[in-house]
Amino acid sequence: MTHRNFAFAGDKIGTVVAVLFLLVWSVGPIYWSLATSFTSPTDLVSAQPHFWPTHMTLEHYAKLFGSTSMSQGNTVASVWPQFSRAIINSVITSVAATLVTVAIAAFAAYAFARMKFPGRNVLFFVVVGTLAIPAYTVMIPLYRLMIALHLVDTYVGVTLIYVSAFLPLALWLMRSVYQSMPLSLEEAAWMDGAGRIYTLVRIVMPLAAPGLIAAAIITFLNAWGQFLVPLVFSPTLTTKPLTVLIPEFVSRNYVDYGLINAAGIIAIIPPVLVVLFLNRFLVSGLMAGATK
Repeated sequence: MTHRNFAFAGDKIGTVVAVLFLLVWSVGPIYWSLATSFTSPTDLVSAQPHFWPTHMTLEHYAKLFGSTSMSQGNTVASVWPQFSRAIINSVITSVAATLVTVAIAAFAAYAFARMKFPGRNVLFFVVVGTLAIPAYTVMIPLYRLMIALHLVDTYVGVTLIYVSAFLPLALWLMRSVYQSMPLSLEEAAWMDGAGRIYTLVRIVMPLAAPGLIAAAIITFLNAWGQFLVPLVFSPTLTTKPLTVLIPEFVSRNYVDYGLINAAGIIAIIPPVLVVLFLNRFLVSGLMAGATK
């Protein structure tokens, strides 16, 4: 076997090892959470670890969806009322933030890409530069502002915070998409008497659909996985999402690992479905502004 063959075999083995490592690193925690969600409470506290439940049970999912259970001889009420409310809250705030963010980014990015006005580039880079500001540095002044506006623990308040956090990235993405599109299409529409709004809505936006969908996917995934913001601004079940509710399944004297992992598996289903079915739009949208 020649030196070149040895090098080729070494490269192949290294690639396989790297791929396996990435799979274990990314999929391993999800698999462990899934296995734990089907493991009986007795096996969860056993000294011998099990990579797959020896006695599969749906007890933890039953508790999520309406059944009562026993813990240390006491009857534990179902968590379905809280869990269902948290699901609704997560959906409402994530979808609302996505719609508002994409709508604003679609129009604002077009203005930054096509219209000429004083300070255009400076204003754009100031807005995008807010991405570098850590969230915890503005948490106290933002909380005082939300209190003054009576928006704490409201859908409007949480949605506005999400929009302010995710709009710069969506704006950056959509500006690149618009700049990559030929200006001749818009000029032809203007020569036919079309206004800017009509041209944007009827001609530019349909062509920029992959970018809009990519911005929507990124915004939805970020909003769905938020923890710090709703932890502070959603103190009650009125707006509390799944990310904040699930850690509260830990009581003072008992940690229900099965229930926590079952709830976590349910919580990751929406973002997984979004990525699986809209992945091609995400890739094409992110690549839309890569070339001109």
